[in-house]
Amino acid sequence: MRSSALVSGVLFLLLLVLVAAGWTPLLSFDRSVAEALHRDAVADPGLTGLNRVLSDWVWDPWTMRALAAAAVVLLWMGRERRLALWVAGTSLLAVGLQQGLKSLVGRERPEWDDPVDSARFAAFPSGHAMTAMVTCGLLLWVMALRWRDEWRGWGALTVAAVVSVLGVGWTRIYLGVHWPTDVLGGWLLGWCCVAVSVLTYRWSARRGLWTGAGIAAAGAGGTGASGRDGSGAGGAGAGDAQDGGIGGGSRMGEAR
Repeated sequence: MRSSALVSGVLFLLLLVLVAAGWTPLLSFDRSVAEALHRDAVADPGLTGLNRVLSDWVWDPWTMRALAAAAVVLLWMGRERRLALWVAGTSLLAVGLQQGLKSLVGRERPEWDDPVDSARFAAFPSGHAMTAMVTCGLLLWVMALRWRDEWRGWGALTVAAVVSVLGVGWTRIYLGVHWPTDVLGGWLLGWCCVAVSVLTYRWSARRGLWTGAGIAAAGAGGTGASGRDGSGAGGAGAGDAQDGGIGGGSRMGEAR
């Protein structure tokens, strides 16, 4: 997972620099792909309508955020409060990062004489693509972390997640509201956010943060050396046990 976070982060930064610098070969690629797909969209209103439904309703960022919110509520009700806060925090930070980069880069969206759809705000990175990647990645991780042994629908769930992430990216380019590299940037940054979230969760678990053992160890800090040693051992044991479960979840995420 560490290498995944590093690779996706480096690739995103490289793409960001090229987009911000207006590298001509990249812009030419974006324009050629966007123009070809726009011609198809104008010529086929039926397919365009389907793509609009998928983009604006099925895979809309608010739909994805609703799924993430539902997962947070279920985790909270199931007393998995640290994990619930982690999912909520990652989702919120991803939104803030996305909007901040849009404002910073200020890339214009494609403009057409005969548009088939419209969108607001700057283009890079694609909010639809990034939100889908973050939400689907987090949901797969949470389910692998907590229910990997009880549930047998992993194949269908993984296919649905992959189709959603790739599909929403396709619709944004097909409808002429994003350049291809906007979508690529959203995917890369979204996956980097998920990977960093998983890594920091594992790091906190190793140190027994937010767990009963960790709190007990902190509270026993002033009671004496023997108290400190006993609590510290309990915290370490809890951290090691929890990290074992998380490691299995992260391996499932990597396999995806």
